[in-house]
Parts: sequence; C-alpha cells; structure tokens
Amino acid sequence: MMAAAPLLLREDYWETFELLGEDREFLYSYLMDTETPLTTPELLTALVKERIQREKAAIEAQRRSGDDIYLPKDTYKLDQHLVFPAFNWQRGQVKGIRPGQNPDLGEFQVIEVAFKEGELKEFASGLADHPLNNPPEIEIEEPSLDQAAVMEKHGEGLQARLEADLLKDADFVRIAGRWFPRALLVDINAGHLNLAEAVLDMSAGGPLPTTSLLEQVGLSTDVNSKLVEFSLDLALQEDPRFDEVGPAGEVLWFLNRLEPEAVLQIPSWLRYHEIEYDHSLLTNEMLNLERKLDDELSNLDSGKPSAAINEVQVPLIYPHWRAGTLPLTRRVSHLFPTAYETPRIRFTLVDGESGQKFPAWVVRQNRYVCGLKEWYETRGVMPGSQVRIQRSANPGEVTIQCDTQRGARDWIRTVLVGSDGGIVFAMLKQIVTATYDERMAVAIPDVEAIDLVWKQAQKERVPFERTVVNTVRELSKLNPQSHVHASELYAAINVVRRCPPGPIFALLASRPWFIHVGDLHFRFDDSEKA
Repeated sequence: MMAAAPLLLREDYWETFELLGEDREFLYSYLMDTETPLTTPELLTALVKERIQREKAAIEAQRRSGDDIYLPKDTYKLDQHLVFPAFNWQRGQVKGIRPGQNPDLGEFQVIEVAFKEGELKEFASGLADHPLNNPPEIEIEEPSLDQAAVMEKHGEGLQARLEADLLKDADFVRIAGRWFPRALLVDINAGHLNLAEAVLDMSAGGPLPTTSLLEQVGLSTDVNSKLVEFSLDLALQEDPRFDEVGPAGEVLWFLNRLEPEAVLQIPSWLRYHEIEYDHSLLTNEMLNLERKLDDELSNLDSGKPSAAINEVQVPLIYPHWRAGTLPLTRRVSHLFPTAYETPRIRFTLVDGESGQKFPAWVVRQNRYVCGLKEWYETRGVMPGSQVRIQRSANPGEVTIQCDTQRGARDWIRTVLVGSDGGIVFAMLKQIVTATYDERMAVAIPDVEAIDLVWKQAQKERVPFERTVVNTVRELSKLNPQSHVHASELYAAINVVRRCPPGPIFALLASRPWFIHVGDLHFRFDDSEKA
C-alpha cells in the first residue's frame, strides 16, 4: 500500500537553481515597477517569493488540468486519464482492469496504469478505506515552499548564482552592488562626463559622492533622482578617467590620474619576486610561526578570522614601514572597508590617541593599505613597532594606534651600510618612543643608504641563499651564543628584499649548515658549507 506523498518541490530544487527566461522577465518588470536600482539580496528575496508562488500555481494547475485525481475509493474505465498525487502528480492512462484478490479488503478492483515513460503500475480501485482517498494539500509550512526557510538555508548559494547569471546578461547593469535594466537608464553624454572630470579636478581628484556631481553637470533629477544618479554612476564607471572608491554601500568618485602613486602601482619595497620552495619542508613550529607572523604574501589556508575580533596588533616589517603601508593580512582584512566592485577603496584612518583623521586607501588586489607614511614619522614608528588596528563604530573609518613610551635609549638591532655597500648589523642604543617586538625591531639611521642597497640588489640579482647566509652571519655576531631566531632573520631579510617567511624557513630546514638548536633558533656552521 502506497503512502501519501506531500505536495513538495523536488528535493534538489533550490540546490540546482538556475535563472530561467521567465525569471529574467520577472526581474526586469520588477525593477521597472520599483523604478529603483536594487541589490542582489533584494532581487533574490523577490525572486524566491515569485518562484514559490509560481511553483504552487503550477501544482494547482496540475490538479485542475481536467484529468481526474486518482483516489482508491473511485472506480475507473479503460483509457481514462488520471493524475497521481503520490507520484509527484504524474499523469497516467488506465490500460487494464481486473478483480482484486485480497480477502481482507473485500471486493475491489486493480487497474493497470501506463505512465509517460512507458512504465506500468497497478493500483487499487473501488477501495473505500485507504489513506490516499484524501488528496494532499500544499504544505505551506514545508521549508522548500517557505520563503524565510529557503533564504536561511540556501540564500548564500542562491545569491552567488543569481549574481553570476546577471553579470552575464547584457540587459542588466550593476553599480556599487545595485542592479537596473540598461535600456531604462538616462542618457549621459560626453559633455556631462567632461564636467564631472572638471568638478573632481577642482576637488583635488575627490572623493565626491554622485549627488555632488549631479549638482554640477546639469542633469535633471525631477523625474526619478535615484535613476538619474544610477545612470551617471554607470557612465562614470565605464569611463577610465574615473574610479569608484567608496566602501560598500557608499558611492564615491575619484579621478584616476590624481590618485596617490602607491594606489596606482605597488611600491617598490612591496614587490616580491616569487621564490620557489618546498612548503612541506616547514616543521610544525615553523608553520605556527608563519601563521603568527601573518605576512600578506604567505599562502596559508587558515580559514577566516572571526568577524567578532575588533582589534589586531601587527608588528611592522621594513618594506611596509618604508612604503608607509600596512599589510592587508588574513587577520586584519576584515577590519578594513570592503567594496562591491572597486579594487581601490578610499577611507579614513583615525589616530586612536589624538583623534586626528587622515585619508588612506585599501588596495585589496595587492593586499596592502597605504597612506600612513606621515603618521609613522609623527608617531616615531620604526620597523618592528607594534601597530594596533581597531574597528571603528563609524562606517568608512578605522582606528590605528601605536602605544608610545617615554623616549628612552634602548639597545636596538641597527642596520648600517659599510663602505663596500654591504649591510652590517650592530647593537646600538637608539631613542625609542613606540612599543616594539624585540625580535623584529630594526633601527634604520640612514634610509637613503638602504634605498641604494635595494637598487643595487635588484640590479645585481643577488642569489637568495647568499642573502640569507650573509644575514645569518651578521645577526649571529650580535648574540653571545651565535644563535639567530627565525623571526629575527625574517625581519632582517626584509630590510634588503621583500620576502615572506616560507622561503626563508624552507632554506633553514633544508641546508645542513643551518643547525637548529631549539625553539626555532639556528646556528650557522661554516664547516658544513662546501
């Protein structure tokens, strides 16, 4: 005896969701009716509701298609067409009728039914007492037909698929995460765009919101101000002179040619010429240290940090200090503004001690934040200083602080340039006004001399292993045991070339002349080196 099947969508309906032609027509009409550009989540919410209503209507249409619903209590004729709720409302045709042969059920008949695919099944008829005599109703509480339940369970995946499909559709355009039909946009001509460029030019490049530009370019906003604003946004986005640099939810425009150089191209100190190495050589201790150092160039699959973490402390390495940047690492990335489309985001940094605000840029594609050079100088920050980054309550702002201490002379690892142009490390007393990591702190008395070392190294293409060996030799002179810690070496190597921890640690692990003496301290043994 068959059990009644609930009237549901197929089990994988939402997992295999695809945007159909009728879905596109619905979204097009929906945007026309609202006359307002909408975000992907807003469109998805409307589309899921529409899909559920459409599927319910289709099911009801099946039930009312003119064919009889199979109920065991009824009797049927040859060639009669039936609908079977227990088989997902499939249709079948009666091909045979015979008497039933079950004394416990009394007198009844068995009908043979052929389905579309040619499959034959037998069903009871004339049977008064059977659970299928009450046809199922649509189960509104069923999760697959409940909008809130669908959005909660499948929302993220559905949103990704909807966005991917709309991006391929030339009829829809997206600006700052909002969609609208291209055909309905207001015409923006070259004159409007030239005026927008002039307005931004007079504002030192920007950033300015679209509303400020609209006031100057002569576009009427009487009919639908949001549509006019969206149309100008699209025209600006498609013109290479303009960059949309606002954080998610805020549209701000900047002239590309007036953006800081560090925004338009990677500062030379941050450029990494990839070094091939075997990451499997790294011990668990080394892997743990690599995660702790959290270099933005490290390719670590460590998962995403908790969004609840509102403060992260970062020790600066020389390249970021010299470039006036911060590493956009796995640990800190969530603290900085994101954007729907633009790779460059202008935001505001706030000095946690003085409250002073100054502009900065997130360059997510190249994993750094720039605009801190002057702040580093003002706060007495040096390579190895601890910088605290805090989430701000104000959107588009991030708080930054370097705890200060009363200026005192501390023994600090200091980089000097010898008469031969080579790097020399020495322990010298330096005036320090900001807290620092003792293993990573490096004083730089002559920045211009170090710049020359970088240029020379790039010109000569000094082999990486030679750089590591020379640095270990120099650092070992500063320790009575002639030991060098892996993090000290990482910080020191980055004074002369940009390099993440991985290649350095792999070299330490693979060469016999680097002797591990415990706790990631290494000693260099010349006798082991040919």
